[in-house]
Amino acid sequence: MKREETVDYHIKSAWHAISRMYNQQAAEEGFTTAIGFVLININSKEGTPATKIAPLIGLETRSLTRMLKTMEEKGLIFKKADPVDKRSVRIFLTEEGKEKKERSINTIMDFNQQVREVVSQEELNTFFGVFEKIQGVIEQVNVSEVNKPIFEL
Repeated sequence: MKREETVDYHIKSAWHAISRMYNQQAAEEGFTTAIGFVLININSKEGTPATKIAPLIGLETRSLTRMLKTMEEKGLIFKKADPVDKRSVRIFLTEEGKEKKERSINTIMDFNQQVREVVSQEELNTFFGVFEKIQGVIEQVNVSEVNKPIFEL
């Protein structure tokens, strides 16, 4: 099977192209796509518990910790103790963080609008359905890997 015939090749190459496009636009604003995704997942009014952000965007906690430090240094966020659970920290957006969040959302919305101008709703529905099935296959593979015996007798 040629690589162009594999499902993962098309998913990976499309995501890399999207990521490069987003990173180029984010760089013009002085941040990265990853920071943009973090900003989008922080509640603008109530803040967001730091522990909730990593799972929302599929990051390891260690990576998020470094990223939050960078974001704080750039003046995009600030941290406050959670008023209910003093052991927990909530992440809040600064005014600049709110502006960058808005730009990130607009970039995503613009791209999606451009896609919708050339891809019909029926095609998108099929596309989303295919991806749901692929996610199901991935979940099955992951479950079978977890349940696989370490060594067989």
